[in-house]
Amino acid sequence: MTRRRRPGTRRIQAPPERSLLRRLLEPTDLYYRFLTIPWSVFFGLMTVSYLVFNLFFAALYRLQDDSIAESHNTFANAFFFSVQTMATIGYGEMRPVTTYANILVSVEVLLGLLGFALGTGLIFARFSRPTARILFSRVAVVTRYDGQLTLMLRTANQRTNRILDAHVSLTLARDVVTAEGRDVRRLYSLRVERTHSPMFSLSWTVLHTIDETSPLLGATQQDLVDNGDELIVTIVGLDETLSQTVHGRHVYRAHDILFGRDFRDILSETEDGTQVVDYRVFNETFDTESEAE
Repeated sequence: MTRRRRPGTRRIQAPPERSLLRRLLEPTDLYYRFLTIPWSVFFGLMTVSYLVFNLFFAALYRLQDDSIAESHNTFANAFFFSVQTMATIGYGEMRPVTTYANILVSVEVLLGLLGFALGTGLIFARFSRPTARILFSRVAVVTRYDGQLTLMLRTANQRTNRILDAHVSLTLARDVVTAEGRDVRRLYSLRVERTHSPMFSLSWTVLHTIDETSPLLGATQQDLVDNGDELIVTIVGLDETLSQTVHGRHVYRAHDILFGRDFRDILSETEDGTQVVDYRVFNETFDTESEAE
């Protein structure tokens, strides 16, 4: 985020980021963290937890010699016995023969069942989360549309289904200085020509007319950079397949908003009347001045 600095101010170094492991192991919001971490990290943590759990119980079994029949008092056999006990496999080769071992087996089976239940629940929750595959253009453009200066950005639904009753909102975030000299970040709601789409299936070009009511009136590319402007676009709708609310969000930085350029057409129609979206030119723009010449 770009912030304006007045003369005489000092930049204060932020404290170092905490490691992913420290943030993950915080006692609060563990469920949310396990839902939001990448799949690779999730399966990595599950694997490490599985190994640590069985290594721990293998060490407990080895505290008493001859507690497991046919184990030959080796740590490896104690580890694999723990694996069989945790998963309630019970091949029958090794078995607990002492009261101490039977108590450990009882505890391990209970904890193993709870662990499998929690792991299964987390995996199902991650898979069942509704997500929208909404594609946003890499840039937004400011060009003439229907005789008026207009801010335009392009979106598309990457799935073959439809997003029903979709709504779009456009917000400008800008650094301003108040009358008291305070630096604040203000949000301006930008009026969109069409905020609602009953069936969002192919593409949707979001338009904002830059008129007297728009905070972008008279702004240049350098003005956007100096003000630390960001354009935040959100789309919310109902997935017709899942019957659940889905959303998509994208942020355009100041250098992502191009003046004097326009998007190339991506919609075409086949001979049988089928509309086709050409994603190869989805992000392509052209210079409106050179095109006019």
